[in-house]
Amino acid sequence: MWQQHYQPLMDSVSLSALAASLPIFTLLLLLGVLRKPSWMSALLGLTAAIVVAVGLYGMPLNLVASAISLGASFGIFPITWIVFWAVVLYRITVDTGKFEVIKDSVGSLTDDRRLQALLIAFAFGAFIEGAAGFGAPVAIAAAMLSGLGFSPFYAAGICLLANTAPVAFGSIGIPVITLAGITNLSLMDLSANVGRICAPVSLFIPAYLVMVMGGPRALKGVIPAVAAAGVAFAGMQFLVSSYLGPQLTDILGSFAAMGSLIALLMVWKPTDAFELTGAHWDTPATAGGSGKRVAYVVKRHPAGEVMLAWSPYILLVIFVVAFGLDAVKLATAGTVMTVKWPGLHNEIQRMAPVVKSASPYAATYTLNLLTASGTAAMLACFGALR
Repeated sequence: MWQQHYQPLMDSVSLSALAASLPIFTLLLLLGVLRKPSWMSALLGLTAAIVVAVGLYGMPLNLVASAISLGASFGIFPITWIVFWAVVLYRITVDTGKFEVIKDSVGSLTDDRRLQALLIAFAFGAFIEGAAGFGAPVAIAAAMLSGLGFSPFYAAGICLLANTAPVAFGSIGIPVITLAGITNLSLMDLSANVGRICAPVSLFIPAYLVMVMGGPRALKGVIPAVAAAGVAFAGMQFLVSSYLGPQLTDILGSFAAMGSLIALLMVWKPTDAFELTGAHWDTPATAGGSGKRVAYVVKRHPAGEVMLAWSPYILLVIFVVAFGLDAVKLATAGTVMTVKWPGLHNEIQRMAPVVKSASPYAATYTLNLLTASGTAAMLACFGALR
């Protein structure tokens, strides 16, 4: 049995940690600096990990190969399973025209630029992060804001800022699900603790977003709105991550934020005027144009059409919640397969201080196809085709 050793480089924690992070540095360098394709960056990052594991930590090659196969299997299910159906669900709503109705239902609520940023960059961006993730929130929300008159670069910047609130639970909770899978820690415990870290930050993101747009004066005029959005999203983020799990944290949090803003706008409007720096303009009057700011016209749709457009994601919420019920888990328990991974299970001994005493590393793989989050997204896709 191979024993883990945590300070192989000159018996130094700092130097060993620096060497262990070489695969991550390799991946980030190739992706972010050299702009290499993701598949190439991932393969070279894996190569660096193999070199460090074998050359520095002395891990046997057979254990390395088995660990790679376990990682690849986990990458296929549940990660790729979730991502694939999340993207399919998004593409179905786009190709059927439902997503245009969804965008119109959000974009037509107010003409105030600050409130548009809260609704689209913060609340709607969080919804897209929870439903699809992987860059879609910034791309979609920024395009909507640009159509409403925001400078494209400016729109992308505030959408990136707003996306700090929901990103930990993106794409139906895949970051937390992945963390639970590779650490063998409780998914619910991880979800709750990540929520407790993120919720206080989410509480202040709407106010900070408006501050970036126009400073304290701009914030003063929309304090009720930033308070409503921040409290609703952060409160729901905390509750859902703690009691339901990571899958619906962003989606239900975004629903809460949008709902609170819509309810507020029914009884309150900003009393001050806010001019957005860098907004789009029509062709100058001297060139034959009007010289006025371009007005982005959104369509208004009947309530039934709006509900139908949102229905795929409502179905996603229903299926994810249903799969988390104890009765459903009990009924499908016989379909869950847990595999003790060949050539790796109990073949590595974890050592102190990572564990209290030396103990074997249990390398298992769980296949719960019927109740996986990706399956919930798949069923929502079938519902969206109606």
